[in-house]
Amino acid sequence: MTRILTPTGEHDVAARDGLWMSPADAATVTGWTLKPEGMCRDDLCVPLPESAVGTNEVDVAAFWQKLGGPVVSTDTRDVWALGAPADERNAALEGLAAPDFTLPDVDGTPRTLSSLRGKKVFLATWASW
Repeated sequence: MTRILTPTGEHDVAARDGLWMSPADAATVTGWTLKPEGMCRDDLCVPLPESAVGTNEVDVAAFWQKLGGPVVSTDTRDVWALGAPADERNAALEGLAAPDFTLPDVDGTPRTLSSLRGKKVFLATWASW
């Protein structure tokens, strides 16, 4: 199993050679459905090159990068992260609202940002890079 982290959740799916997976798993992970015209969501379709579509499988990494979203993995390639495309990140920043997330507090109790709406919140972040 491969764990995939997306802006909307975590998914454990069967994937091979990176992010090649079944169309059903691709739809679960991305919210887009594989159709003859490409990956589609509602009336919007993104054409894929022939190299990104196989017999009953699709290269989700190639699709996600075509959308403009970053794709990264652990060295062992068992955990992948599909980041939000730049236009979605920019739109979120324009609204000046922090995206919703859930993290454990110092006691290990999960806390969700949206549950604190209307209260004063101090967010401290750190990154090693």
